[in-house]
Amino acid sequence: MAPVQPTSMTMAASSGHGTGALRDIVRRSATLLILVALVLAIVLLAQLGDIVMQRRVIYGLVNLVAVVGLYIFMGNSGVLNFSNVAFMAIGAYTSALLTMPPMMKNTFLPDLPVWLAAAQVPSLAGAFAAGAVAGLVALVVGWPIMRLSGIGAAIATMSLLIICYIVLGNWNSLTGGQQSLMGLPAYVGLWTSGIWAMVAIFIAYVYQETRWAIALRASREDEVAARASGVRIVRQRLVAFVLSAVVSGIAGALYGHFLGTLRVETFYLDPTFLFISMLVVGGMRSLTGAVVGTIGISLLTEILRLLEVGVALPGTDMTLSTAPGLGDVALAAVMLLIILFRPQGITGGREIGSFIQARRKRT
Repeated sequence: MAPVQPTSMTMAASSGHGTGALRDIVRRSATLLILVALVLAIVLLAQLGDIVMQRRVIYGLVNLVAVVGLYIFMGNSGVLNFSNVAFMAIGAYTSALLTMPPMMKNTFLPDLPVWLAAAQVPSLAGAFAAGAVAGLVALVVGWPIMRLSGIGAAIATMSLLIICYIVLGNWNSLTGGQQSLMGLPAYVGLWTSGIWAMVAIFIAYVYQETRWAIALRASREDEVAARASGVRIVRQRLVAFVLSAVVSGIAGALYGHFLGTLRVETFYLDPTFLFISMLVVGGMRSLTGAVVGTIGISLLTEILRLLEVGVALPGTDMTLSTAPGLGDVALAAVMLLIILFRPQGITGGREIGSFIQARRKRT
């Protein structure tokens, strides 16, 4: 029997199926592509500014990595998490101890073990090690914590932050205690922070599209129904918690190598509440919300800072300024208004890809 030749109708159907599959891939990836393009645009525009502006942008991009790390667990599970900054501290000190020149270690940390005092790895290896150590610690402490829910889980993560702060602040031989640890290679620039921000967005997006994240979000909406459907909530939360810690550890390494110096006080309550505010204001339940919240709060903070310093009005001798501390009050007021009138955040907990798709359907 002669082989059956494909007809034009069959080929058209096959072509149509392939085109439909391609469109589906593009539609589902729209959020990732737009967010990555947004970060790329920020980096390119920042290159046109002065060094002060560039450092502000770098700081904002490092914060973006931290907030995306926070979103991976808190956004998908719905569990309030205060331990994000603790893993940043672990990552920062891990990278510092591995990348600092041995001479600087002998000066600031004379009691280090011999093998650690002599070790010096490349900056990229230090960042990976920071994420790995933070993830390992999260795996160990996360198993009992992930069995808790609601306020109990929130208190447990806050306790973890406090414990980490006390341990690092008193481990003089390893971290220098309350003293500043200097001599870190300051390699974090615009492109380094921008690329890591894009990598963090990619990791968060790929994770939220997996069946593990979908199961975790099901438990976020209705824990009882999720358990009845066979979702292993503790395991799914632990996976997200560890991945969140890995990204946060890398963010801590970036922060340390951006400043070139470390203090334990840097990783405590102030950044903790700042990152949670960024995530909640943007929209805790979406990756787009994490990015929008970070960019929005960073811009608002910078504008208020400039007003406190004083901005000269073009074409006049007048200077527009505000009283010291008023910027913090205004920032708190803006966050309060958003939480009161838009509880789901600026994005309403939706991804930017869904906004585009809904607009196309209306047109």
